[in-house]
Amino acid sequence: QVQLVESGGGLVQAGGSLRLSCSASGLTFRNYVMAWFRQAPGKEREFVARISGGGVNTNYHDSVKGRFTISRNNAKNMVYLQMNSLKPEDTAVYYCAASRNWFSFGNAYWGQGTQVTVSS
Repeated sequence: QVQLVESGGGLVQAGGSLRLSCSASGLTFRNYVMAWFRQAPGKEREFVARISGGGVNTNYHDSVKGRFTISRNNAKNMVYLQMNSLKPEDTAVYYCAASRNWFSFGNAYWGQGTQVTVSS
């Protein structure tokens, strides 16, 4: 039973910061690419950031590049998303995902999501 549990969401003013955490269990964590996706009301889920199993490689959506940082701690089975300079358009439910494949999250495991709201 794979379980991903996000935490750290909340309400923040534009320009503020927030750090999301995702705790993983039931999988060999180091073998998984970890990623963050988000879904705003009325919109489809979109990719935010991903990190390779060893934490060496990262990739970000252009809209968050330079503002968000994904990281992981394999000893703790944790992945994080540090979000700085937040904008109202960052408002969404943020989901943690785990995949064996860098290029596809079609068969990924997903967390329950955590709400991030950025006020203007």
